Amino acid sequence: MTSVNLTITARPSEACDTDLAKDPWEFAALAGYGPGASSADPIPRGAVRPGGLPPEYQGVPDAELHARIQAAKTALGDRVVVLGHFYQRDEVVAHADFVGDSYQLAQAALTRPDAEAIVFCGVHFMAETADILSAPEQKVLLPNLAAGCSMADMADSDSVEDCWEQLEELFAGEAAGDGLAPVIPVTYMNSSAALKAFCGRHGGIVCTSSNAKTVLEWAFARGRRVLFFPDQHLGRNTAKAMGVPLEQMPMWNPRQPLGGNTPEALRESRVILWHGFCSVHKRFTVEQIDRARAEYPGVKVIVHPECPMPVVDAADASGSTDVIRKAVDAAAPGDVLAIGTEINLVNRLAAENPDKTIFCLDPVICPCSTMYRIHPGYLAWCLESLIAGEAPNRILVDARTASDARVALERMLQARPS
Repeated sequence: MTSVNLTITARPSEACDTDLAKDPWEFAALAGYGPGASSADPIPRGAVRPGGLPPEYQGVPDAELHARIQAAKTALGDRVVVLGHFYQRDEVVAHADFVGDSYQLAQAALTRPDAEAIVFCGVHFMAETADILSAPEQKVLLPNLAAGCSMADMADSDSVEDCWEQLEELFAGEAAGDGLAPVIPVTYMNSSAALKAFCGRHGGIVCTSSNAKTVLEWAFARGRRVLFFPDQHLGRNTAKAMGVPLEQMPMWNPRQPLGGNTPEALRESRVILWHGFCSVHKRFTVEQIDRARAEYPGVKVIVHPECPMPVVDAADASGSTDVIRKAVDAAAPGDVLAIGTEINLVNRLAAENPDKTIFCLDPVICPCSTMYRIHPGYLAWCLESLIAGEAPNRILVDARTASDARVALERMLQARPS
């Protein structure tokens, strides 16, 4: 692995919480998102789930946990499939049967219909999606129930329902001669099952960073405008690249009437953006890109579309985690790449490509603190419990929500990027 550190000194207010280095069971049950990039985010009541781990799995040496996980997977065989998100720790990814982004893992969950259990090493909304798409008899387990997502929690179902009611009232007088709906709801995969169900009920769809452009094209073919939640940056960056002017993309603040907008601005809109964001990706700045270019002339900068628009505009390329991986694979030996996304993925790409210089744009390099809560101890506990006939931390979406959400998810799975 090529180790590169930009000569940037982080101010104390910019530094990651040192508690992030602790074992996750020490803070998993705290009333907050925990240390790291999302620790300063406001958290709605009930968003954090208990994250207990039996004491006999705490503090077990890494080598022993690795051996126990391997032995449990061997004993379970095809009865279990382990899914691992790109942002997971290396010691967790090492045991995953499938590794990918949320879009790829949603599809991977469908390829093992005979597995009795799906162990999802990701965050809560991902496990919900797997439960919705999997067979009714399959059990979906989330190793640590405290692995949530601050972005997903920024759009709750009550606020979105209230927004929808206001928009329906505002657009009620629009002529319907063109056959288009006044507004189509689009939710990012990083959202609760309840919001996916909302989209299913209202003619909407789910998107990921991999297929956001394709999904917006789908929505514009059916509606005059789109309500996009919860990530404002993915919505703005995608729509801007499609030619939608910024003045036609008002922001909806759920704490203000009409989201803080005038009726005229909403009527003239093409994409109404929810006031949400990713705690990790909002850390990337144009200044970081400028410093990377000054230190490494010829560097190629690639960022995730959850980054703020000025960062995406200043980068050489942007795309999903899978797009970033493919760009790294396509780079020539000796190339220098600065990447704006979660540090676990960046470090893994650097280790896999020792002939290239790869580093993270952010000198503080905070990981996704809730994704980081999945630890091998939790994975060992889930797998050994399955052998014992138990299914801890099972994620169950109620039948009505699952039915409506499945409609929006199936539309997403059919919206394949060209």
